[in-house]
Amino acid sequence: MQRRKSRPVRLGGVTVGGDAPVAVQSMTNTDTCDVAATREQIRRLIEAGCEIVRVAIPDQRAARALPDIMRGLTVPLVADIHFDYRLALAAIDAGVDGLRINPGNIGGRDKVVAVVQAARQKEIPIRIGVNAGSLEKDLLSEGVTPQALVRSALRHVAILEELGFYDIKISLKSSDVPLMLNAYHMLADKVDYPFHIGVTEAGTIFNGSIKSAVGIGALLWDGLGDTVRVSLTGDPIHEVRAAYEILKALGLRRRGVELISCPTCGRTCIDLVSIAGEVEQRLAAIEQPLKVAVMGCAVNGPGEAKHADVGIAGGKGEGLIFRKGRVIRKVPENLLVEELMKEIDNIIQGRNGDEDL
Repeated sequence: MQRRKSRPVRLGGVTVGGDAPVAVQSMTNTDTCDVAATREQIRRLIEAGCEIVRVAIPDQRAARALPDIMRGLTVPLVADIHFDYRLALAAIDAGVDGLRINPGNIGGRDKVVAVVQAARQKEIPIRIGVNAGSLEKDLLSEGVTPQALVRSALRHVAILEELGFYDIKISLKSSDVPLMLNAYHMLADKVDYPFHIGVTEAGTIFNGSIKSAVGIGALLWDGLGDTVRVSLTGDPIHEVRAAYEILKALGLRRRGVELISCPTCGRTCIDLVSIAGEVEQRLAAIEQPLKVAVMGCAVNGPGEAKHADVGIAGGKGEGLIFRKGRVIRKVPENLLVEELMKEIDNIIQGRNGDEDL
């Protein structure tokens, strides 16, 4: 694929757009005023690979919590602002790395001007977040359409550009995947600002991951998207994991383990479903890019999965451990997971595994 050429924007220590990799972000769902809980969730998000974290700032108490939340933070923090421009000003004063605002709902032009001037002084980028559910009234007269989303975004971009502000990212989010896709494609021809992409309010972990994979994956395949968030109802750790799976499937990022497992059939003579589930769980903490195969039989074994770094292929009550299609050893079914994990550790430690032959 050929990625769209976008203007790079610096967000703390992360570059968004330009030639930078597509960045993964998520948002905390703790009470922002609860500093300890928010910091703990951010720690877990970072551990999962999150590169940009956003927090909701619904009131001044939340804004006052920002300095404590950001203390020692190793990833950029973005303040999510709605309705009250004074919250944006407070977040800027607190030293956040970025703002997410919808200029259409924080007050009149004078209030937008105040936010932009403060952000420019502190060199803080602004994401213009346009949502299908928060369009201006005059644009809603024609219904929620891709054209309306794009017009709203361009209207807000014009305000910022008139003020000499160009550290801009844009998102055009909707829970309607075709609507969202059309809107981003329309806007891509009109501006060169980096895009934050995602399907908003996508749903629960299962349904939302599928919906997000379709929407985000389609945009990325067309070269659109500089930073992504998978919006799921639940623990935001799942958002980060789903984002990386989408990026890995398209060859855009390599982080952690890519697990390949066959769907099972009548040839399968081991409890592959349980084995695959346990392997997936134990691989979650590994950051090194690896391709691991869990296959049910000789048909889908070392030959079918020879591109995997390491894998297992089931037999009757036993299985083979293989690396790059080469069989290392045969082990009983009850030892398959442990032996596979040993072989993964061999790879991580740089051992070739021949000592087991």
